[in-house]
Amino acid sequence: MIIAQVTDTHIGYDPGAGEAEFNYLRCLAVLDAILALPSQPDMLVLSGDLADNGDPDCYARLKSAVERCPFPVYPMAGNHDARGELLRAFPEYADPNGFVQFTAACRGLRVICLDSLEEGRHGGAFCETRAAWLTAELEAHPETPTVLFIHHPPVVAGIDWMDPRPHEDWFRRFHETVAAHRQIVGIRCGHLHRPLHAMVGHIPVSVTPAVAPAVALDLSPLDFDHADARAIVTAEPPFFSLHRWHEGALVTHFQPVGDWPTLARYEDKLVPMMQGLNAERE
Repeated sequence: MIIAQVTDTHIGYDPGAGEAEFNYLRCLAVLDAILALPSQPDMLVLSGDLADNGDPDCYARLKSAVERCPFPVYPMAGNHDARGELLRAFPEYADPNGFVQFTAACRGLRVICLDSLEEGRHGGAFCETRAAWLTAELEAHPETPTVLFIHHPPVVAGIDWMDPRPHEDWFRRFHETVAAHRQIVGIRCGHLHRPLHAMVGHIPVSVTPAVAPAVALDLSPLDFDHADARAIVTAEPPFFSLHRWHEGALVTHFQPVGDWPTLARYEDKLVPMMQGLNAERE
């Protein structure tokens, strides 16, 4: 099974640009790259910050763009999204409490998509209602391997201005909620605009880099009262990820999207090398 993840498209960052907007064009390029893959994914998760300012036109453009995908597409909410407008475009993904939360299953793996949006707040949210919903879903399927998707990474990455603090209620509550559930094989996130691997207790966490430009990698502490001219956003290429579930193992690949030459192809001259590599494994 293969799950594609696209995150932080931030469509609408340049209001008025419409179809020519920089982030929208990057989003289309990423979708083109996914649709051109030799092995098509079984599903696509759009893990939040889909629209930069919650503009309904942005959700309409995104919905139109993903309609050509021949596999299910699952939208999630991030801190830049407007939950109401997102659900007007994708109404089937609301839970009974009005959050953008739902489950999916394919080939023996269960996928749970969580809502970590608190409107008006940049950081994450995971209230008692959402925790209760997740707990019920996990307790209903204790033996089924499960991957969680949540926009905000529940880890401290070291990028000071983007990080949560461990004492925050949502952060603590999330860790407490997932701790006892051994069927969780991975947590997959967005928000950080950078690739990341970490752990939440026994659970591996990865962050898919953004479709929109990247957050600069600077692990030095930030003085929140005095600017130091550090880089904040850099023009790195857009990314997507592929999460491969095979024989009980979850493996994540990060793929940049761009135009670069192919330096080698599998042609007749490489057959002996491939045969030798395969023989080593027999």
